[in-house]
Amino acid sequence: MLDMNKAILVGVCLRPSEYDKKITSLDELERLADTAGVEVVGKFIQKRQKPDKAYYAGKGFLAEAIIETEEENPGLIIFDNELSPSQGRNTEKEFEIDTIDRTEVILNIFHDHARTRESKLQVKLAELQYQLPRLKRLWGHLDREKGQAAGSGGASRGMGEKQIEIDKRLIRREIAKVKAELQKVFLHKETQSKQRKNVKKVCLVGYTNAGKSTLFNRLTDAEVLVEDKLFATLSTTSRKLSLSKGRNMILSDTVGFISNLPHHLVASFRATLKDVIDADLLLHVIDSADDLFPNYIDEVQKVLVQIKAEYIPQMMILNKSDKADRIKIKFYLKAHEDSISISAKKGENIKELLKKVDDQLHSANKCILLIPHTEQKVVNLLHKLGQVELTEYLEEGVKITAIINQEDMHEFERFLQK
Repeated sequence: MLDMNKAILVGVCLRPSEYDKKITSLDELERLADTAGVEVVGKFIQKRQKPDKAYYAGKGFLAEAIIETEEENPGLIIFDNELSPSQGRNTEKEFEIDTIDRTEVILNIFHDHARTRESKLQVKLAELQYQLPRLKRLWGHLDREKGQAAGSGGASRGMGEKQIEIDKRLIRREIAKVKAELQKVFLHKETQSKQRKNVKKVCLVGYTNAGKSTLFNRLTDAEVLVEDKLFATLSTTSRKLSLSKGRNMILSDTVGFISNLPHHLVASFRATLKDVIDADLLLHVIDSADDLFPNYIDEVQKVLVQIKAEYIPQMMILNKSDKADRIKIKFYLKAHEDSISISAKKGENIKELLKKVDDQLHSANKCILLIPHTEQKVVNLLHKLGQVELTEYLEEGVKITAIINQEDMHEFERFLQK
C-alpha cells in the first residue's frame, strides 16, 4: 500500500553548468517536504535539453525512480520544477501516484503555518489562484466514474466540463471576495504607516530560516515563534525600539524568502510585504554558517526587485557567526562596508549592530540651546525629538545640552548657542 507521507523528489536540469545548483535546490525541497511532514525516500535529477511536454521529466526516468524506491512504497512524487496542470495529471494517470510540485508544497506549509487573519487571507488567495487552472485535474474522477457507469466518453466529458465551469465561477467569485478583504487590510496598514510617518521604519528581510525572528526577539524582548523550520513566520510583527539619539524606530519581522518563490504567492502577500516597501532601512539577515549564503543573498535580492524594494538602503547582517567560517566572514565584511557579523542566539555584537543602525538612520549633533521660559512648548518638543543630556535653569531661560537629529535641527536653530 502506498504511503502518502513518503515522497520521491524529482528535478530536471536543463543546463549542465547548473547541475550543482539543482542538487542544492533538491536538498532545499527535501527541507520543505520535512516541514510539510513528508519523509523523502529518494532524490533524482535528470539532465535534459528541454522539459518533456507530457511529464516534464522523461517517462522512462520516472519509471526507474519509482522502481528504485518501491520497497519504501512512496505515495507521492514532488517535482522541484513547476508543473503545468496537464503534466501533473499525466504523471498521476500513468504511474498511479499522487504528483505535486514545489509550489504546492510551499502552499501547504503556508496553509499550516498561517495564524493571523491577514496571513490566512493571503494564503487562501494564493491557493485559489493556484487551483483555478488545475480544476480539470481535480475533477477528473467525475469523468472516470461516469465513463465506467455509462460507457460513454462523450457523456462523461460533458459532465466533467459542466462541473469545471461551475467551479471556475465559484473560485473567481471567492478570489474577488478575498481580494476585497485583503484590500481592507492593506488600507489599514497604510493608515498605520501614515500615523508613524515621523518614526523611522526598519524591516528584517532574508532567506527563510536565517534567524530573523531570533534577532527580532533579541532586539525587542518579544516572543515571536522561533522554529528550526522553513517559513515559521508568515505575518509581520512590529515593535517600537528606542535608539540612543533620541528617536524611536519601528522594527518589523516579516516572512522569509526562498528560491523560486511563486510570483502569485509574492503578489498575494502584498499586505505583509508592504512593511518591506515602506521601510527606511532593510536589515538583510544572512545565515553565514551556510556555505551557500552568497546564493541566498542573490535570491533575496531577486524578490526585492520583484516587489520594487531594491532601492531601499540595506545593511547585511551576517548571523550565526559563532558557527561560521571566520575567514570567509572576515573576507565578506572587508568587501562590504555596510555589513556586520552577529550571533542573535548568543547576543554577540548586538550593541554594535544597534549603533550601526542608529548611525545609518540618523545624523545627529550635540548642541547647547538657551530656551526662554516662555517657550515651554519648545522644551517639550526637544525632550520628544532629542536626547537631553543636561538641563540648567538660568535667569534668562533653560540651558539644555542635547543630541539632536539633523532632520530636526530646523525646530531649534534660533535657540542655538555658539
